[in-house]
Amino acid sequence: MDKLDQFYDKINKSTILFKFKNSSEKANKIFEVQLSIPGGVININKVFRTFEEGVNITASVLKRQLKKRKEKLRKYS
Repeated sequence: MDKLDQFYDKINKSTILFKFKNSSEKANKIFEVQLSIPGGVININKVFRTFEEGVNITASVLKRQLKKRKEKLRKYS
């Protein structure tokens, strides 16, 4: 999560939760991330087959969302 600072340096708080979904499905790992940034919160809650897959995909999604947020702020500055 420290690497996300290179995309948006105003992250106030991050919360990461790893959970197991009680089911017989292969995709039973729940990965939740909450980033608190000025002006809002970014939430991601997805189910994956492995926690490693969850970390990789969620990191990509967060990078994209933080870049969009930063570009939007630049337009209005």
